[in-house]
Amino acid sequence: MLREIRDLGFEYAELSHGTRVALVPGIIEAVEAGEIKISTLHNFCPLPMGVNHSAPNLYQFTDERARDRELAERYTIKTIEFAARLKAPLVVLHCGSIEMKDYTDRMIGMVGRGERFSAGFESLAREATEKRQKKSEPFVKRMKDGLSKLLSVAESRGIKLGIENRQGFEELPIDSDFPEIFRDLDSPSLVYWHDTGHAQIKENLGLIDHALQLGAVQDRLAGFHLHDVQFPGRDHCAPGTGCINFAALKPLVKPNHIKVFELSPSLPVEEVRKSVDYLKTILDGMSPAPQSPNKPV
Repeated sequence: MLREIRDLGFEYAELSHGTRVALVPGIIEAVEAGEIKISTLHNFCPLPMGVNHSAPNLYQFTDERARDRELAERYTIKTIEFAARLKAPLVVLHCGSIEMKDYTDRMIGMVGRGERFSAGFESLAREATEKRQKKSEPFVKRMKDGLSKLLSVAESRGIKLGIENRQGFEELPIDSDFPEIFRDLDSPSLVYWHDTGHAQIKENLGLIDHALQLGAVQDRLAGFHLHDVQFPGRDHCAPGTGCINFAALKPLVKPNHIKVFELSPSLPVEEVRKSVDYLKTILDGMSPAPQSPNKPV
């Protein structure tokens, strides 16, 4: 797997949340032999024993059950330790969610049917916002508590924790809350990780402005998951084949940022090459890495 990534011209790869424990010895061997370098790990990596599918939300820092929060912290620590072993500088995190019904898929469906500016959509968005505001406080507190505990571990290992913007309306952090989180958890080891697909889907739903959202956290921005979106909500497409205006993001993309292609495993190799060339043309100074080819979430 890693040789295939290297043969595509990538010097680095991200290890995804679909990395099984059985793959760990081969990964260590490839890294120690100098065949590939690891840019980032996506929590949980490796997966807990017995889990054989991508599962970044298997356990959540926000869970109402203390046991599941403890497991989320335990397996995140294992990911941090694995990152240190592989000399990868950063771990990408999903930070949990608010326990509420799924509004995101309903919104995407309505937008796809051309109902974005309908009274029904506005009513649904208002209902979702009110429910989220009413329920969010204890979930946000548990998220911050979990991150605070993990930061001491990450700092001691020299690893940064990249909190990722999420696609789901009910998922945390809420986009407008990132500046507050960075104020409350004031550590250089806590950084922002921007997923272009997630942000674009929310823009398509009228919830955020993609470029403005990125600009609001640029001082803590460490890296990107790069993929495109076919309107309104099909992501992990090859950049250049969807609706993301990557040129509008260019002023916020710096050479020191980590850039990870997070593409669907169904993409042909030639489409991967074309998408890399496309973004290199738009975003100067790129030194990208692909995600290991597991089903991305």
